[in-house]
Order: sequence, then structure tokens, then C-alpha cells
Amino acid sequence: MTHWGILGPGRIAHKFAQDLLTLPDAQLYAVASTDQQRADEFAQQYGATHAFGSYDGLLTLPDLDVVYVATPHVKHYDNALMLLNGGVPVLGEKPFAMNGQQVREMVDTARSKRVFLMEALWSRFMPVLQRAHQLVQDGAIGTVTSVRADFGFAAPFLPEKRLYNKDLGGGSLMDIGIYPLFFSYLMLGLPQTVKASATFASTGVDEQCGMVLTYADGEMAVLESTLRTKTPCEAFVFGTEGHIRIHSRWHETQGLTLERNGHDPELFTAQRTTFGYDYEAAHVMQCLAEGRTESHLWSLDDSVNLMTLLDAVRAEAGIVY
Repeated sequence: MTHWGILGPGRIAHKFAQDLLTLPDAQLYAVASTDQQRADEFAQQYGATHAFGSYDGLLTLPDLDVVYVATPHVKHYDNALMLLNGGVPVLGEKPFAMNGQQVREMVDTARSKRVFLMEALWSRFMPVLQRAHQLVQDGAIGTVTSVRADFGFAAPFLPEKRLYNKDLGGGSLMDIGIYPLFFSYLMLGLPQTVKASATFASTGVDEQCGMVLTYADGEMAVLESTLRTKTPCEAFVFGTEGHIRIHSRWHETQGLTLERNGHDPELFTAQRTTFGYDYEAAHVMQCLAEGRTESHLWSLDDSVNLMTLLDAVRAEAGIVY
């Protein structure tokens, strides 16, 4: 049985905890908040044994196996370092931290102490996304020529809430633009050039961000994130012999269509009854059982590279925290 802790019992943590209940070898063992009542209520709702009104309470549990960090973006770095320095394995929500320097310090700490660390980029572990990646690796659409992906929804303008609050790391890029960037990196690796532009809300966060990435062999990725309107939320991989369309909402999709030149379209689906966080949780548990200190599907180097891309986009688009 894997004893899980949750640090930061917010909206995403509730979904994660619900999905954790579906895994027979997982137990929500502890929850930590800055509010004791909130921790108590969360623990009672999901059957956790321990509830703490401070984050460092998790360090008092020698039989805690791993902690899911689900605090606001700007706290990920401090929260992860506290746990890693205490010898506690960490699954840290995306974005891993606020910049590359912070991510590299987290990675160096985890590796020097040989403590498991992984970015909770849940899309990487979705069966359909894994299938899409395998199709590309197998050459099902020939040589990849371009990638397109968007992610947008109409967010209410609430300056005190996270999405529009610069102090909490708000904005479209860090919250949802990370997904199209992740997708381009998964399919094409690191680009040669990054071009980006953004429009800004009155609070200073980016409401919209457009990105164009080019690669050594002439490939291109065209990516978009927006808080101003609902977009199709689809992703495409185009190749010399066909293309893959990943159905909406692609980052948590349950289906894709493979269209190969001269062949009928092929549909691949993976239905589920969970939110989808159980896939990344199960992967973490597998890694821990195998004695790994990082994932073989989404390595710490991958997280460093993704944050390097995010930093490059921010520099190009003038997004500053």
C-alpha cells in the first residue's frame, strides 16, 4: 500500500484525491494546509488518517511514501524543496516552478539526495496521448512536419483569484499554455527558434499567448493559449504520410483519429470514469515500487527542458513575474 500525502487541498487536489480512491494499492494518508479546519474537512471527506494545519507537519510521518503538491504555482518550488530536503518523494503540480533556475535547483536537490521527484504533467500518462506518441515513434504518419495545439476557455475576470493574479503566477501561459508547449516538445523535442506574442489583462497577466516554434529539419509548431474565449482544444500532428487528430479536450482526451494517406480513418479510444489523475498516480507508484528516483516517461530532464521553453516564451512575449 502506498501512503499518499496531499499538500494544498484545493480544487485540483479534490479531483486527485477522488481518483486516488479508485486505485486499490493507494491510500490518502495525510493532508496539509495552512488552515487546520480545511485540512480536517478534506481528511474526513477522503478518509485520510492525518490532517495538519501547516505544511511541515508532513515531515513528521516516517511512513509517508509520497506527497502530491497542489498549491498555487508560486509555491511549488518552496513546497517541493521542503519535502525533498526532508527525504519525502514528491509529485509536484505543473508548472513545476516559476522559472528554470528554480526547477534546476529542485532537480539537483532530488538527485543529490536520491529522492523521487516528478512533475505532475498528467497528460503524459493519458492512454490516448501515449498512443499518439507511439504512433509517431513507429512512423505511422511518416516524418513529422508540423504540430498544432490550442487550449482556451473563457475565464471570469476575478483579479483576486489565481488566473488573473500576478502574485499567484496567473496568466494563460503558465496555467494552460504549458500544455501545447508540452505537446510540441513530446512530438518534436527542443526547437531551434521560439517566437511568441501575448496580450495582457489590466492586472498584468497574459490573457492570450501565441507561439511559433521552428526546428532543425524545418518542422514547425503553432501553439495558442487564451483565457478570453473557448477554443476547440484540439491537437494535431502532421506528417508526410498522414496526420493524427487528438480529440477535444486533447490534454485529457479519450480519443484520437489516425488518418493515413490512402487508408480509411482509424479511431482509438480509451474510455474512463475518473478525471484522469489516477494514471499519473499509478505511474508514480510503479516508479517507487521499482526503486526509481525519477520517471522514465517524463524525466527530470524533460521538466527542465519544458521550463526552458516556458522561459523562452516569456522572454519573447514580455511575460514577467
